Amino acid sequence: MSTVAEYAPSLKMSPEQMLDLCKRAGLTKQTEQDLLSEEDKRQLFNFVRKGGASKVTLVQSRPSAGQVEIPRTSGPGRNRVKVKVKGKYQKVSPHAEEPKKPSAEAAPEPAEESAPQAPGPVADEPVEAKPKKAEAKPRAKPDAPPRGARKGKSRARGREAHGKSGQTHERQRGRLHIESQRRPRTRRAKKRGQVVVDNKHQFMEPTEQIVREVAIRGSLTVAELAMAMAVKASAVIKTLMEMGETATINDPLAPDVAELVVETMGHKVQRVREEDVEAELLLDSTPSGDPVRRPPVVTVMGHVDHGKTSLLDHIRKTRVAAGEAGGITQHIGAYQLETAHGRITFLDTPGHAAFTAMRARGARCTDLVVLVVAADDGVKPQTEEAVRHARDAEVPIIVAINKMDRDNADPEQVRTGLAALGVQPEDWGGDVAFVPVSAKTGEGVDTLLETISLHAELLDLKAPAEGMANGVIIESSLDKGRGVTATVLVQAGRLRRRDLLLCGQEHGRVRSMFDDSGTSVEEAGPSFPVLVLGLSGVPQAGDAVHVLADEQKAREMADYRKEAEKRRQMAESRESALAWTTRMDEQPKAVLNLIVKADVRGSSEALRSSLENLSTEEAEIKIVLSGIGGINESDAVLADTSQSILLGFNVRADSAARRIIADRELDLRYYNVIYELMDDVKKALEQQLAPEIREEIVGLAEVRDVFRSSKMGAVAGCRVAEGSVQRGYPIRVLRDHVVVYEGELESLRRYKDDVDEVPNGTECGIAVAHYNDVQVGDQIEVYRRVETARTL
Repeated sequence: MSTVAEYAPSLKMSPEQMLDLCKRAGLTKQTEQDLLSEEDKRQLFNFVRKGGASKVTLVQSRPSAGQVEIPRTSGPGRNRVKVKVKGKYQKVSPHAEEPKKPSAEAAPEPAEESAPQAPGPVADEPVEAKPKKAEAKPRAKPDAPPRGARKGKSRARGREAHGKSGQTHERQRGRLHIESQRRPRTRRAKKRGQVVVDNKHQFMEPTEQIVREVAIRGSLTVAELAMAMAVKASAVIKTLMEMGETATINDPLAPDVAELVVETMGHKVQRVREEDVEAELLLDSTPSGDPVRRPPVVTVMGHVDHGKTSLLDHIRKTRVAAGEAGGITQHIGAYQLETAHGRITFLDTPGHAAFTAMRARGARCTDLVVLVVAADDGVKPQTEEAVRHARDAEVPIIVAINKMDRDNADPEQVRTGLAALGVQPEDWGGDVAFVPVSAKTGEGVDTLLETISLHAELLDLKAPAEGMANGVIIESSLDKGRGVTATVLVQAGRLRRRDLLLCGQEHGRVRSMFDDSGTSVEEAGPSFPVLVLGLSGVPQAGDAVHVLADEQKAREMADYRKEAEKRRQMAESRESALAWTTRMDEQPKAVLNLIVKADVRGSSEALRSSLENLSTEEAEIKIVLSGIGGINESDAVLADTSQSILLGFNVRADSAARRIIADRELDLRYYNVIYELMDDVKKALEQQLAPEIREEIVGLAEVRDVFRSSKMGAVAGCRVAEGSVQRGYPIRVLRDHVVVYEGELESLRRYKDDVDEVPNGTECGIAVAHYNDVQVGDQIEVYRRVETARTL
């Protein structure tokens, strides 16, 4: 802001003229010290444009920077006119010669009072408007005059148009008249010689800021946020720098940071939650019909080798456990069985510690949990995890005490151990049913099925059986012959062939469906597990499944989820990069790079989680790539580039990958049992650790006398007090039990002979290399460094 007096010189006006112009424009400015705001200047500009000041006169000034001199073509007096150039160009009307006889008709127009040139897009292009010509007298139409005569008459008309008295011409000399209000070019204006610019289609800068409503959905990149506000990305980056944040155009911004940037830049924020977006897109994909009774979904949990799968084998009359690697279950199996007490759906989850995440997913989509505990083994760590998962999911527990046929079976030990975890048996006053069973003989199996049916009746399990289905992914894999396969547990509605599915970040049409026995089926109702083919990619185990009617909507939702996951990973990578820069000054860690390929998604996730948990403060496991399917050529190339170990869990490498692995001597290892893989990786990680170095005292000699030698300098006459003094080991010189020198032996003699070792209790002569300040009473300590391999 500036005062009237300060602003007047910039417009080539006096303060009094500026005050008068302000009053005519409707501004209440009384003195020269009143402040002019931007709104006041804009009002002055509008007043000038509307005709409040038809012309603006700029007074001639002395030549300076930004001025040019234009020679005069005619007229008396000086032969140059000094013009101040303001815009890109300046057109100047040539002054005609002084007429010999001034005409009364061509009297000069009175000069209007000087008015300021209004700021803005129009005033930034100064254009000269020639003075009006005097009206020409009507003339007869004789024969055409000669060419020279016509030219002379034109000059005469020009002199008449500019004809003024000598005194008037002297006053007007050096002034340029510019029209502030431009009119469209017309034939009449052209005839008069006026130069007029038509600004009808010229861009006009908005006088007020446009406030936009910006929808923030999750994290946005700087470029996306700038596009939503219709500003340049550099403006957003500048705002972030003023806030103390540094970011590039592709960096993601947290929702809170993006909201603060939008408010700082003067726009409104519309916060949109991802849940609301998904709810809007999935509004029409809800099952219909009245709820009907459905079979219960029972998850079998327990420790390794406690007999979970063997118990299911007895119920199904199959031999699944005999074909499993290592005798343990390493995938989630889904089966629907017809029993004497009704239809029941079982989910068999792994019991090894590596499959904690898989057990957690099994607990989230189940109605009951059967906790299998071996009567001869008792409660184990995975048993405690299963209890914790069941409680987190708020699912009732039924305890099956297995292996009751063994001689060392102790069911009371199982009851006591579970009671310590808060699982109280019914016969002890609790609410948990304990059923002794034997998977080998079939003892108590029928009682267990009856107990499951009773709990299902008490829970009154119902779900709509018609309409669009929804469910959950139990397991997924990539089959070389059939493509992407996914085990879907239908929770409500009815799933049919040709239905359009949305599974997490993937979508697709159901091409085929199979039950747990491999039989093709056309539809599946609530609590029915089926194997589905036809998805665009391998979904994550535990992803929700929805049937949609619109393929475009399904693709849109899948892309939205992929973009959200990509932004989340970018944010995590940025945080890890910042954490890495903060650890640059710390001692570097030993890093073991791994590429892990597994047969199914659940195993891949479990392996990744378990391997990352092996990392310590000094050694770190970095999973370069984790996926499903066989080991291909790109995996081998990536392993060579990143110096990684290739791990295949129930998968093999193809011919192209094997050729690269052999040529470049890469480390490839196959496994089919989880704990064997974990043990080998742990050993490989231990080899990356720096060995532990410790010192052992070999001997200690006391200095009894000091001799001088021309060859070796000071020679200490010593007596070995502890251990033995041996050549080749480092030594320390101690004085009053304080180390004064560290070095090595230069000479070790007994009498006049050089020896390699002097035992305890004998005398010797010791010369310390590069040290001549040995004194009587010092001690010479001989030690050695021992390296020990470290373990995790």
